[in-house]
Amino acid sequence: MGAGLFELRKDEVTGWWVATVVDRAFDRRRFAMPAAQVDDDGECQNCRVPGEGVRLRMLKDFAFDVVGTQAESRDRDRDLVQVSLAKARAAGSWRTIVAPATEHRPLHAVGQATIGEMLRVARDAISEAATAGVTDYLQVVQNWGAQAGSRTNHLCIDLYDLPQVPHRVGEEIGGAARFLIRERECPYCRAIRVEAELGERVVHADAFAVAYAPFASRSPFETWIVPRRHEADFGRATDAEVDGLATALRVVLRRLASLDEPPYNLVLHTAPLRERVDQTYHWHWEVHPRLREIAGLEVGTGLPVNPVSPEEAVDELLRASAGRETAR
Repeated sequence: MGAGLFELRKDEVTGWWVATVVDRAFDRRRFAMPAAQVDDDGECQNCRVPGEGVRLRMLKDFAFDVVGTQAESRDRDRDLVQVSLAKARAAGSWRTIVAPATEHRPLHAVGQATIGEMLRVARDAISEAATAGVTDYLQVVQNWGAQAGSRTNHLCIDLYDLPQVPHRVGEEIGGAARFLIRERECPYCRAIRVEAELGERVVHADAFAVAYAPFASRSPFETWIVPRRHEADFGRATDAEVDGLATALRVVLRRLASLDEPPYNLVLHTAPLRERVDQTYHWHWEVHPRLREIAGLEVGTGLPVNPVSPEEAVDELLRASAGRETAR
């Protein structure tokens, strides 16, 4: 089919819109994009990190220099005449949770114990950052594949200790609070209940979590993993919940891997470090495969364009992953 029909879908929490193509025949070849290796000349710095097992490596302390607007930046430059940059407004850090030496396999391919240990390090880092009370948000991400921004072939999870709450998280927190006032229920608790009942967008469900493609998915095969127990702060997750998350992540990423092991970004959305949003927010992980180019409509309007509906994406994931298991 030609250009296809755009179906405008609205995110119930943020109010943001997405244009989803719903009448174009699904073409599996359009989404065949294996994660590319990083050109590191055969030298993996993460394999050289001292210690055994999962390790935490500092990449850059005081990683963020706050300059603000253009006008604020000019004023700041004048103030720095007598002050070194290191003592100005730099804050936060960039660290990475490093898997055991020589571990260059994707997250879904490593043992459950390794996934759980890496997630526990991330959880503990959030808890410690909240206790320190120095920064506003700790962003946890995994970039897999050169197309997704990875700078190493080593399995790792990055931690960015930020002096501000990310815009996307702030929009979710505000939207969730408005939803709670209006509907008297957490929107994420409702979402997992409704998605589990409908089933058409569910990638995986168990006693711990529901993994589903959001109704207003911004990109093909986007998947969210939302715990069934209401909790705003991943830093307060129990060991049992972290183990449950490890299982859900492994299943979801293994099913995603049926699409020729694509590149992806895995991101955690959790409560800010210095704000209490216990009733209104709900931590969750988002998987964003990198399977398309950004075109002019998106650049000009800010409207995400998803070339495949989330319902069709889930059908393909389940069908392809089932075929892969059968082939084994």
